[in-house]
Amino acid sequence: MPKNPQRELAPVDRAILRLLVADARMPNNAIAEAVGIAPSTCLGRIRALRERGVIRGFHAEVEPGAVGLGIQAMIAVRLHAHTKEQISSFAGGIPRLPGVVAAYHLSGADDYLLHVAVADTDALRDFVLDHLTAHPAVQHTETSLIFGHVRGAAPTAGD
Repeated sequence: MPKNPQRELAPVDRAILRLLVADARMPNNAIAEAVGIAPSTCLGRIRALRERGVIRGFHAEVEPGAVGLGIQAMIAVRLHAHTKEQISSFAGGIPRLPGVVAAYHLSGADDYLLHVAVADTDALRDFVLDHLTAHPAVQHTETSLIFGHVRGAAPTAGD
């Protein structure tokens, strides 16, 4: 992917992205009409945006409590060292850990921030003890419960 892919985006591509950010389920023909291009052209542009990595995916946002995951938390993780081996060892397993919603590699005092969703406080404790503090690369963790979440507008810079 180019270092700065937004510089290569045509105004029509930016318009398509704005519409998809607002409603990823918007039908192709409605997007095409809104941006003033043919549906086949619109479909091709969306496909090209996906292939270039500008659009990373389309997702269903599920309410965790509705599927039995009543506790959400952000867990800050600090590693012992910042070697490639330790980072790879820790980061390689994160996506496969049960309950991980998202993981962020950070700069600053902490190295990772994990968003997790689990059934209850016992499951949260077990997650931290079994998967984080037991990992040889992990030096420290700090858990903060999430009481609420509001999604902000997705980035569409350069508008």
